[in-house]
Amino acid sequence: MNIEKKLLSTVIVLLSIIAIGCSGYIFIEKWTFLEALYMTIITIATVGFMEVRPLSEAGRIFTIILILGGTSFLVYAGSFLIAFVVEGELKGILGRRKMEKLISQLTDHYIICGVGATGRYVVEEFMATKQKFVVVERDLEKLKQVKNYETIVFIQGDATSDKTLEASGIKKAKGLVSVLPTDEDNVFVTLTAKSLNPGLRIVAKAIEDEAVYKMKIAGAAAVVSPNNIGGLRIASEALRPTVTSFLDTMLRDKDSTLRIAEIAINAASKAVGKTIGELDVHKKFGILVLSIKSKESNEYIFNPKTELKLSDNDILIVMATPEQIEKLRVEIN
Repeated sequence: MNIEKKLLSTVIVLLSIIAIGCSGYIFIEKWTFLEALYMTIITIATVGFMEVRPLSEAGRIFTIILILGGTSFLVYAGSFLIAFVVEGELKGILGRRKMEKLISQLTDHYIICGVGATGRYVVEEFMATKQKFVVVERDLEKLKQVKNYETIVFIQGDATSDKTLEASGIKKAKGLVSVLPTDEDNVFVTLTAKSLNPGLRIVAKAIEDEAVYKMKIAGAAAVVSPNNIGGLRIASEALRPTVTSFLDTMLRDKDSTLRIAEIAINAASKAVGKTIGELDVHKKFGILVLSIKSKESNEYIFNPKTELKLSDNDILIVMATPEQIEKLRVEIN
């Protein structure tokens, strides 16, 4: 039984004892409701005040039973309340209320399901790039292994549950990453999330090759296999060690934390109709434009020329720090 149910049960039992006490004095002693309520309260509380009126023999027997039942309950309730405060359950409830409030204020955020061996690095990357996200994890000990986990907005619960995903703000979310331990769970999360928010972009982890197709059928926009990625990385270290080292240094430098990011150009963007040279993002922001995904051809234009004119729905692929990228987003959109 969770803490909320325990509190509710305690209040219900207390009110029931008071109701029984009032009814007993009204029925046995023919007292008024106020007299019966007063007598019930001082009896349960064992404060030692005098009776309202002299009690009959039946009234004394009823009072003895009420004292035994009432004091026993108060002892239980007192020990429960002490445990509630001492064990930090009150702090836990207040913490959950704070998390619920923070999540209710989020829009266009990401949901990360699972903080295991893979999910931990996903969370740390989202934190490094200053993204808005909510973590859903059943085991809080796994969450504590993430750097600066105290700042993470999270929900402790089952990611395959509709109720848990709704509590994470899935209907207002931008995307979802499912990195749970098993393919079955990741397929189920994908299917459930897509039914709750059809416009959600879902990226899922697949362990077995045959799970990739199932996840895409369920609604995943992209499926990533850690085994496949790990194998390619090992091959790259063997065949292209200098290139691999360069990319690691570029993307993981402690001072700059460079990232390759995409910036979509909407219809109202200031960049529509302008050329790459007119934007001059390298001079203004120190940003390198690596490629542009063209709306018209749906192809990538690598190392675009300065005279290339931009259209709405084009996507800029740039390399810069998260701060520089955010400045560019604000500038053109």
